Amino acid sequence: MEIQELKRIFKQCFDAEGVIYTSPGRINLIGEHTDYNGGFVFPGAIDKGIYAAIRLNGTDVVNGYSVDYDARWSFSLEESDRPRKSGSQYIYGVCREIQKRGYQIGGFDTVVMGDVPLGAGMSSSAALESTFAFALNDLFNLGIDKFELARIGQATEHNYCGVKCGIMDQFASVFGKAGHLMRLNCATMEFEYFPFNPKGYKLVLLDTRVKHELASSAYNKRRESCENACAYIAARHPEVKYLSDATMEMLNEIETEISAEDYMRAEYVIGEKQRVLDVCEALEKGDYETVGDRMYGTHYGMSKLYEVSCEELDFLNDIAKECGVTGSRVMGGGFGGCTINLVKENLYLDFISKAKAQFLKKFGHEPRIYDVVISDGARRLE
Repeated sequence: MEIQELKRIFKQCFDAEGVIYTSPGRINLIGEHTDYNGGFVFPGAIDKGIYAAIRLNGTDVVNGYSVDYDARWSFSLEESDRPRKSGSQYIYGVCREIQKRGYQIGGFDTVVMGDVPLGAGMSSSAALESTFAFALNDLFNLGIDKFELARIGQATEHNYCGVKCGIMDQFASVFGKAGHLMRLNCATMEFEYFPFNPKGYKLVLLDTRVKHELASSAYNKRRESCENACAYIAARHPEVKYLSDATMEMLNEIETEISAEDYMRAEYVIGEKQRVLDVCEALEKGDYETVGDRMYGTHYGMSKLYEVSCEELDFLNDIAKECGVTGSRVMGGGFGGCTINLVKENLYLDFISKAKAQFLKKFGHEPRIYDVVISDGARRLE
């Protein structure tokens, strides 16, 4: 990302200097759709993010320009001035969520640009929310802790964007640490850094460049299925607060009381919790074969039980198996986006070559390739 270009555009727009902030997108090695079920996730921040130049303007109005969309916008900090659907709704939502918590902020001028691939499951929206939550906390000296900054981003999604997401994306964007993945218990918010430097392997994303309409409705519908199954289990087992607290034995007790669809969704989530723990144990031993095996298990569950994969993602997963790739799975919410692949370095070039050629032949375009570098979280650059 060209910081000097961002500075130049800010100067051109507002005839002043801005302070530069950034937050990263994220990958998630394993633990998908478990965050809103109180389970474990295992994300890491990446070297692609959202960048913003910001200057306080002494008014109660926010003026912005998006370089990527060539769009200008302004809004006041009043609830009545909520912008229509656009990128600015994320920034507006962050401002309002900070205010709802009793903090005083004012207007500012900003220019925003990013290099997180859109629609690829790397959570550009969380990066945007985290950039502004971190920046406003810093510029107004609010003293908000990092966990609350992540919750502000999550609440923005819930209250201003219509997506009832879990906390993982914002957490990873705020807490990211170069060279480390993070295991987060989404029920307790306890987390631990795990060094991630798989010698002899590469971590690579293959972007299908398709985004089938998940609209938030399909995502929210799956969340409802999980909450329904959890409620039936909790009626028999009051200690179960989240679906991830449940066991398969508990789920089987209520199989005849819930729909087949709700059962499948719950079966996936309960299995996914164990896969995350298996991966953590395997990483501590340097056992990347087990890591890869659990990644394939997650893909199967997301495709057949949670039903958030698609033909393009399944096709890339099959090619990975054929090429001897150690681990491969759909990453993110699903319905398009990327597969994340753990590949032995000596197989990397062959895998990429075959994936590009076969995908092009079947779907008419090549997947985009992103090598992953695990990087730091939200921060002020200068």
